[in-house]
Amino acid sequence: MTDRLYIDVHILQTVPPANLNRDDNGNPKEAHFGGKRRSRVSSQAWKRATRIHFAESRDPQDLATRTKRIASQLAKGIAQRTTVTAEDARRIADALIKTTGISAGKKEGDTAYLLFYGRRQLDGIVGLVADTAADLAALDAKALEEAVKALPVKEQLQSGHPADVALFGRMVADIPGLNVDAATQVAHAISTHAAELEFDYYTAVDDENTADETGAGMIGTIGFNSATLYRYATVGLHQLRDNLGDDKAAIDAVDLFVDSFARSMPTGYGNSFAHRTRPSLVAVVVRTDQPVNLVSAYENPVPASQGIVAESARRLAAEYATATDQWGDDPLYVAICHTLGTGGDATGRELADAFGANRTFTALRDGLRAALTERVNGN
Repeated sequence: MTDRLYIDVHILQTVPPANLNRDDNGNPKEAHFGGKRRSRVSSQAWKRATRIHFAESRDPQDLATRTKRIASQLAKGIAQRTTVTAEDARRIADALIKTTGISAGKKEGDTAYLLFYGRRQLDGIVGLVADTAADLAALDAKALEEAVKALPVKEQLQSGHPADVALFGRMVADIPGLNVDAATQVAHAISTHAAELEFDYYTAVDDENTADETGAGMIGTIGFNSATLYRYATVGLHQLRDNLGDDKAAIDAVDLFVDSFARSMPTGYGNSFAHRTRPSLVAVVVRTDQPVNLVSAYENPVPASQGIVAESARRLAAEYATATDQWGDDPLYVAICHTLGTGGDATGRELADAFGANRTFTALRDGLRAALTERVNGN
């Protein structure tokens, strides 16, 4: 498959009082858009939440980890699969990592930056020395470095990428050969309406206070806001195919992303606000030209006097229909799942006119998989 194919995901989700994603002052992140202050959740926060959700449906060994401690993890793997001591395993691991050119960090066993790699990729590196670990452990530092120099350590990190590395990419500034171009772009989520920062003033009571003691054991404040968020992401199936080397694996990864992106939620102050909700609307559009973010629908903020999520949905439908008509778009596949009424009411009709009949989320994903499969098979 060589043509460009983009899967745009549009989500509307209402979140109650919460602090999903903090700024440097500990308050919910914000942005000015259309001249008004909006609630904002960074793309990084939702990408991490999406990656964590992957583990609910995938074997952890089929996923990636992002850490400075690759040498420590490698040493642990060597020690588990061989008879060498933990110290010798560490020496071998350090020598192996050095062959890649990855810079060492200030702390022993750490790299200078976070590295995103697949757990099976690390297992592949362990396999390079599993049978010779005892002989390598007997060598001094210089001889050990020389002995592992020719091993294809870097090659293990350049192939066999798990879905999350293929989707979100990897950047290693000083070793371009380890870079993986991301197949996914995720926008910062912003509220469709103006949002104001509020503060929760709370107290904690000391249970062991005596009867003649007064006052709280602790007082504090937490910033929060509530919002209906517009969330957007796009996946380039062609880039995903290049990263994974297989059409079916790429389509599986798209389905994994759509499912987890829709169901996941950043966990900031989760115990204080119990803010988990599900989207009111998920729409997917498969395009062959370019990704299209529909945030312009909210440049003029939705008034708080109206039903915010319903009006946000109507504006999304209008923006999509207008953009499609004016630019002459002909999407390959369009589908919507929402909880905003039937086709008999105004909102339901407008959504159906723009995105088609309302489907269950499972039916939306099944239809997307079928459309992508048909496309890559040339049917």
